[in-house]
Amino acid sequence: MTAVWIALAVLVAVAAWVVWAFNRLVRHRNLVREAWGGIDVQLRRRHDLIPNLIGLAEAYRVHESTVLTETAETRARSMAVAGIDARARAEGELGRALSQFFAVAENYPDLKADSVYLRLQAALRDIEDHLQMARRYYNGTVRNLNNIVEMVPTSLVADAFGFRQAEFFELDDAAARSAPQAA
Repeated sequence: MTAVWIALAVLVAVAAWVVWAFNRLVRHRNLVREAWGGIDVQLRRRHDLIPNLIGLAEAYRVHESTVLTETAETRARSMAVAGIDARARAEGELGRALSQFFAVAENYPDLKADSVYLRLQAALRDIEDHLQMARRYYNGTVRNLNNIVEMVPTSLVADAFGFRQAEFFELDDAAARSAPQAA
């Protein structure tokens, strides 16, 4: 009879541990989703700001339409991409296009002195700072989830319930990791 109670106690302990491990995995998966939502919000803010910058610069342009067009097209491609790895590449391209945009803006002293342009530029810099923080938070939550998914014994529960590692949000180009610089 004692052996039955011991076996039952072990079974209950294992079941309790499985429930605890499952709930821990769910919590970390949800943190990753929440963190991605934070990145997505900042990316949308940036995407919404770019047409205002382009519209203002068009009023000053003479022959740099290719840079303005490329920035707008890169923004559109970036908004259409799905998947974290593809999104990171597209956002890197958008960062490079914005850097080119600001380099072209250097040629227009009137544009650089325009109060609307300066406010838009400051707003973009603020968004880029928030985006950088959101990326760090997201990658931290991905790291935590991936650790739990890979570590024994929770990896057994992760495999049994279909939990997979999440992708990091990484930018390939070192220059794209920093906020676009403007004078």
